[in-house]
Amino acid sequence: MMLDLFWKVGRGPLFMMDAEKAHRLTMGTMRSFGGLCGFGLGMMSTPPPPSLRTEIAGLTLASPIGLAAGLDKDGEAISIWPKLGFGFIEMGTVTAHPQKGNEQPRLFRLKSEQGLINRMGFNNHGSQALAEVMKQLRESDRWPNIPVGANIGKSKITPLEEAPEDYCMSIRRLRDFADYFTVNVSSPNTPGLRDLQSADKLQILLEKVKKESKDLPVFVKFAPDMHETDLVAAIECVIEQGCDGIIATNTTNTRPGTTDRLQQTGGLSGNPLWPLAKSQVMKILDVCAQRIPVIGVGGVDSTEKARKLLNMGCKAVQLYTGLIFRGPGLISQINKQLPHQIDK
Repeated sequence: MMLDLFWKVGRGPLFMMDAEKAHRLTMGTMRSFGGLCGFGLGMMSTPPPPSLRTEIAGLTLASPIGLAAGLDKDGEAISIWPKLGFGFIEMGTVTAHPQKGNEQPRLFRLKSEQGLINRMGFNNHGSQALAEVMKQLRESDRWPNIPVGANIGKSKITPLEEAPEDYCMSIRRLRDFADYFTVNVSSPNTPGLRDLQSADKLQILLEKVKKESKDLPVFVKFAPDMHETDLVAAIECVIEQGCDGIIATNTTNTRPGTTDRLQQTGGLSGNPLWPLAKSQVMKILDVCAQRIPVIGVGGVDSTEKARKLLNMGCKAVQLYTGLIFRGPGLISQINKQLPHQIDK
């Protein structure tokens, strides 16, 4: 496949660079040469087969394989991601206030394990900037023909008790442009954020978020590290508040397996996260009992893993780190193989 050859050539130089510098170079290229990148990727990849089309929360997905939040925080490549074969894409995490994030270095590759550790700290240009990007794309008829979500987080400077208004400010800015929202209460890199996963705080937050989001679907993203009792209470809260789905899981503060960067703090993603994420997704599916759709994420880097989550009961899956290590041809490969591996 042309994309695989392209990645074999480009991966070496990129992986010799600092991880965040390589990321910024890639995203900057996609932003500056969007039309050319989109054309080239479109020529080298294949669209998802019609048999993969699926519905979730009123959204039509061209494929159940989606781009997870974190890779494109500010919507720099919204029009390009569909060319890789994604069925839906999620921008962010964005916050009401622009913020630089944590001190660098803050992104580390685990090459031998095909994982990442990040402590980015919600670095982004702010939800108003993302709204402007989305508005321009819609007004210029460059909006993708797949759902584009906005992942919303709490600004670091905002006290925890003022979090609901912080989230709602971002939603008011973005609700005329995004296709759905994901409420991020599970990143490990913003102090106190995971406290919002507790049922009492989550209820207050979701009541306000649902009101502000109007008719747009609202998903809630949970951590893989939640205690089962807390997780059950949080899920029941999500369902009671009329949310449209759960995304599980975010990165983990734990270090399952062995890593060559044990000394680095931050959220672990990619292949080392897979066993923990899969276990947590299974618990969530059991509690949900098909009352609310679940999108599985965490260590997905192959058709087999995507198939596993879908056959467990997930309506869709997302990935990010797998794309970094397996290259841009991964999505087309999964889309091609998946119809033969999903239980009917």
